[in-house]
Amino acid sequence: MLVRYWQPWREIDTIRRQFDQLFDSMTPEQTDWTPAVELKDAGNEFVLRAQLPGIDAKDLDVQVTKDAVMLVGEHRQEAKTEEGGFFRSEFRYGKFQRVIPLPAEVKNEQVNAEFKDGVLSLTLPKVDQVKTVKLNLAGSTGAIEGATEPTNA
Repeated sequence: MLVRYWQPWREIDTIRRQFDQLFDSMTPEQTDWTPAVELKDAGNEFVLRAQLPGIDAKDLDVQVTKDAVMLVGEHRQEAKTEEGGFFRSEFRYGKFQRVIPLPAEVKNEQVNAEFKDGVLSLTLPKVDQVKTVKLNLAGSTGAIEGATEPTNA
């Protein structure tokens, strides 16, 4: 005789997945959207461009730190009412957020921005690199001048 053990958690998990599939089939398909970006190294600065079609400048929040850019915005739904119903609508509405890490630190207080025709362009000047000074410690008297970073002797 074969003995089977009852596993209630497995059955509950199966029922949960079936309910998830049922509710997913009843709700309209929603996809998360984030704007496409292009980050270019232009020597002393980075140029970041983001495609934001259909977004008004008042619905866009841009925050720049020394090592990242955060874009937050919202596609607002029009408040029109028309006679007749929609058979299909593929327009996106809702909020989005995207954080773009930068490969080097930037001067976030000197960023130039332009928003035209649904394209946001940011010019992000790079932080000047700190020069490292190599010290000759042979014959020193204990006082080290001009050191910017510790060095191993």
